[in-house]
Amino acid sequence: MATTKVAVVTGSNKGIGLAIVRALCKQYKGDVYITARDVGRGEAAVASLVADGLKPKFHQLDINDPASITTAAAYFKEKYGGVDVLINNAGIAFKAADTTPFAVQAEVTLKTNFFATRDMLTHFLPLVKAGGRVVNVSSFVGSSTLNKCTPALQQRFRSDDITEEELAGLMQQFVQQAQRGEHGKGGWPDTAYGTSKTGLTVLSMIHARRLSKERPNDGILVNACCPGWVRTDMAGDKAPKSPEEGAITPVYLALLPAGATAPHGKFVSDKEVQPW
Repeated sequence: MATTKVAVVTGSNKGIGLAIVRALCKQYKGDVYITARDVGRGEAAVASLVADGLKPKFHQLDINDPASITTAAAYFKEKYGGVDVLINNAGIAFKAADTTPFAVQAEVTLKTNFFATRDMLTHFLPLVKAGGRVVNVSSFVGSSTLNKCTPALQQRFRSDDITEEELAGLMQQFVQQAQRGEHGKGGWPDTAYGTSKTGLTVLSMIHARRLSKERPNDGILVNACCPGWVRTDMAGDKAPKSPEEGAITPVYLALLPAGATAPHGKFVSDKEVQPW
């Protein structure tokens, strides 16, 4: 088993994920893994960074495939004894002009951005070593969505006693109501992406509280962050930030120095804790 430190970035064969890996390869003292659903695309991404003199590694990982998650988790446990940095970057968004019915968009978006990321955390959080850093790439759209929910939903999403099970139930409720065309009546705004990111940010806060209670001496920091509006295939070419600029806050949180106690359980944008 290697004593080398290791950082794992999901969905990192392009866009913000690849920019995060590039920055970590330059700044992180340890192995850095590109992960991707498609082996060919992942290996091509590795080759592109190797051509720049960097040394990323690759492991196949499809967060929507539970078997892929367990295989990857077993690999990192056996080779490294766990992980030191986990950045959950993989996510999807339908374009504004997409004509896919909202019911389908809700199910597909929540499946990846919330439920699959939750599966990742279920398997990988126990592997995070003392002093580890967990960064969930969320979005400012999640906070604006929160503010458009009913006061009752806002109260639950902001409460310190919401459980992971309750949160998952609320996310499932949104999907079911969207499929019936009743999400508006249920108190939800018209955004599947925003709702998924509200859920991811709250999940980050739940996990941070749990780790503080269950592993109080391990110094693990868990945060959600917004990279900003970044020029990627997903966000389009009108966005003001480059992928490298989008990577700044996730990398900052991943590299919080040893012994740091904050931020933890926060939503961070432009390296600053944001109100929730």
